[in-house]
Amino acid sequence: MILRTLKAAGVRAKGEKISRKKLFRNNLGLYVMLLPGLIYILVFKYLPMYGITIAFQDFNIFKGVMGSEWVGMANFEKMFSDPEFYQVFMNTLIISISKLVVLFPLPIVAALMINEIHTAWFKKTTQTIIYLPHFISWVIVAGIFTSLLSPSSGLVNMLITALGGEPVSFMMSNDWFRKVLVFSDGWKETGYGAVVYIAAIAGVDQQLYEAARVDGAGRLRTIWSITLPSIATTIVLMLILRLGSILEAGTEQILAMYNPTVYQTGDVIGTYVYRMGLGQQQYSMTTAVGLFNSVVGFILVVSGNFFSKKISGSSIW
Repeated sequence: MILRTLKAAGVRAKGEKISRKKLFRNNLGLYVMLLPGLIYILVFKYLPMYGITIAFQDFNIFKGVMGSEWVGMANFEKMFSDPEFYQVFMNTLIISISKLVVLFPLPIVAALMINEIHTAWFKKTTQTIIYLPHFISWVIVAGIFTSLLSPSSGLVNMLITALGGEPVSFMMSNDWFRKVLVFSDGWKETGYGAVVYIAAIAGVDQQLYEAARVDGAGRLRTIWSITLPSIATTIVLMLILRLGSILEAGTEQILAMYNPTVYQTGDVIGTYVYRMGLGQQQYSMTTAVGLFNSVVGFILVVSGNFFSKKISGSSIW
């Protein structure tokens, strides 16, 4: 009996192997098209990961990775004993959580509002207008907001002065700089983020809306009972991905907009790595910081996926 069972399993395994070979031959063109993407990921994503070893070395740029001395966890001990790192870490958390709480719902709201526009030309025009800022570089955005918020000639401060107030140095104030970061990020990326949700809404079965109208449901009730539940999986997916980059905090944005007067509230992990790594050539220390950042991001993604699967049944994997 056991021998017959093993033979039958072997026949099934062999047949499965043959069918896979046949499947590969039949789709050879698709696999060839996939090859450049796989090579790109291997060369530019996986091979550079060898540089992580710098975090465990006293890296010397002249000796290289292979010749530098190994120091174990010394760079991590130095990182966690540095008071400046804790300040940077807290800044990163505050800015990232502020952006998550304030900005994450905005693309969803924008997509819902655009979906309720029934005039085709106005709908396309509105979508294009809110989508265009995404294509403006952060350097230009920084210039725009610096001009608008200038304490001497900025439009915002001119309005404040006209209303009897005192000019505010938004870009040089530790009280205002984080708020400027959140607002400018929302202005630039809300339209782009809404595209994913607009696509998800477009896939909702229209018969559900027709049934809701027959039952007398208004627009708000339709959105709450049909649209939002239908795109809940997409919302969860985007939230999990957002959690993975929570320690990124918008490094490119901050580099373009901050200055030494707001380091206390605006210096984040990304800018800290830039200043210490390139400015002071502390390559090992900053690699350790970057590795810490990546590990925390990975843990957040896995944790978010786990709890999402437990609570809502939706997950990435």
